[in-house]
Amino acid sequence: MDDPLDTAVWRLRSRGCWKDAAELLTPRAADDASAALKRSVVLTERCMYTSTGWDAAEDALRAAEALALTDTERGATACERGYLAYASTLLGVRDRADEARTALGRAAALLSPGSPIRPLLDFRRGLISQHLAHNPTGALAAFQRAHAGAAAHGDTLLRSFTWRHLAAMAEADGDLPDARHGFAESLRIREELGYLVGIAPALAALADVEPDPDEAARLRTEAGRLVRLLGGVPVWLAEQLSTEETAD
Repeated sequence: MDDPLDTAVWRLRSRGCWKDAAELLTPRAADDASAALKRSVVLTERCMYTSTGWDAAEDALRAAEALALTDTERGATACERGYLAYASTLLGVRDRADEARTALGRAAALLSPGSPIRPLLDFRRGLISQHLAHNPTGALAAFQRAHAGAAAHGDTLLRSFTWRHLAAMAEADGDLPDARHGFAESLRIREELGYLVGIAPALAALADVEPDPDEAARLRTEAGRLVRLLGGVPVWLAEQLSTEETAD
């Protein structure tokens, strides 16, 4: 991340300042396909963490699609469209499951087998299988491909997500040692990267498979502290932690 703009955007994005990050990219995004895509990514991530800003994310994505000329660029924007549609469906904003599947299928047709975007595409197809199609076998295969691909292409942030979702599948299968290992790896990577908005979910997930009640409570307390520090982000985790506190 040698580009000073990319570094500044990452620092803002990782702290949940997505609007500010998008504004930094706006001048370059007007006529640069790569910058337009990065701006779209930032605003779509805001949707996933806050369940707000959908219109801004849609506008940014359309702008990126308009600037995409090569198959790789069009494949990348199709991958983002699939993810935005998935997020809308998952968070109950609007059912766009068919759009998500179609867009990710289009991305698969456009991206070459060795494209560095392929692991992200595999991961997102795994999300569709896991959460929308309820196909754990398909999800596991997709997450495993994404996990290996992220390692091969040096995509460390994506690897934190693949660790997390592989761990969740291990937890669902009752394999708690594997689940703890995966959640711990996801947390380690996010802490090393300084991906602050992703640390609280990693802490909470690890707490759910921690056998020591005192340690589990400590992890949940730290997750809650970070969520409050970020102003209630991610919203879905804030709601979950609030429900748990009420139940206690």
